[in-house]
Amino acid sequence: MRQASTAGGRAARWGWALYDWAADGFSAVIIAFVFSAWFTRTLAEGPETGTTQWGAALAVAGVAAALCAPPAGAVADRVGPLKPWLAAATGLTAAATAALWFVQPGAGAVALALVLVGLGSFGSELSKVFYNAMLPRLAGPGRRGRLSGHGWALGYAGGLACLALVFLAVLGGRTGGAGVDAAMRWVGPVVAGWLIVFSIPLFLLVPDRQPSGARPRRALRDGLGSLRRTLGQIRRHRDLLRFLVARLVYTDGTGTLFAFGGVYAAGTFGLEVREVLAFGVALNVAGGLGALAGGRLDDRIGPRRTILGALAGVVAFGTPLLFVEGAGLLWAFGLPLGLCLGPIQPASRTLLARLTPDGLEAQMFGFFATSGKITAFVGPALVAALTALFGTQRAGMAAVVLFFVAGVLLLLPVDDRRRHG
Repeated sequence: MRQASTAGGRAARWGWALYDWAADGFSAVIIAFVFSAWFTRTLAEGPETGTTQWGAALAVAGVAAALCAPPAGAVADRVGPLKPWLAAATGLTAAATAALWFVQPGAGAVALALVLVGLGSFGSELSKVFYNAMLPRLAGPGRRGRLSGHGWALGYAGGLACLALVFLAVLGGRTGGAGVDAAMRWVGPVVAGWLIVFSIPLFLLVPDRQPSGARPRRALRDGLGSLRRTLGQIRRHRDLLRFLVARLVYTDGTGTLFAFGGVYAAGTFGLEVREVLAFGVALNVAGGLGALAGGRLDDRIGPRRTILGALAGVVAFGTPLLFVEGAGLLWAFGLPLGLCLGPIQPASRTLLARLTPDGLEAQMFGFFATSGKITAFVGPALVAALTALFGTQRAGMAAVVLFFVAGVLLLLPVDDRRRHG
């Protein structure tokens, strides 16, 4: 098999992987656990109303990212360097997150919070397009899976570390009342600082692509033409297309589960902010361990079986959480669910590398990065709609389980035994 050329050494690979550590602070603290739970319990009129509003904001951000990512990725592909695009998206997320300082209970707080969280989510979604596009140049086929797995594991660890920082240094162990409301002003700036500081190694250590010299209008036209050709090539590779469709579905489930995990724990199981923090820390530990173990399992049984087993575990442990009561059962089913979530995305990258024909690696990985986000709005929108329709968060979260069931069914026919030479 032809070996793809790579750029940079160990320092560059660690600098790249560390961006996951940086970015997951926003995902864990703002989207999944701390700020989302505080928004639902304090700013919104009630848990159901807050869930609907939160879901609508993330849905709008997802639609915006879906519309902007393909042309932005196409232009970046033709212009050459990826770092300027990544810096712009990261900067938007950091600025919007830092501006959460201005959100306090009172008139206009809900609207301001939703706008800022939506902008931050948009920037976060878009940044992954350019970040993931760097992967093929940093590691060859024999090392790409490990690098991808290390990145995801560092992401879980980064989310855990940022949650711990917020709990210890910002909230100071307080679980409710005016003290938490005042301390919550610092959560956004702290997370923004986390993102900026730990993004620096990528920008310093990872080599970028050389400028092509193409003008923006020409780059846009050529890039969109390349995307159309890529779509035509995907249709000729049945297993690759089936996998990408399956991934669209179960990635929607994964993203929605993380986005509403804290909201669900607070609203349905009655967890206070401190308890949601502890639950978030435990889930990140479980997910990181799952990502590391999944990398070894991937090498032994293959990425497709690893993904199927992980998805089946999520369904098995997630379904009871739609019916049980009490914080104890939330922990009992939630921790193994987090463990099963860990291997899904690292093994997905490995499976794509296995199914991609020689000569199309960069295009397919770019499409993989973009396609993983283009339907990110569907899950939050569906959760918000079902919660509003039935008046309970459990109905909304049932949709998340169905995403994972559909992912299993769509992935089953995929044959990953072939390698393209």
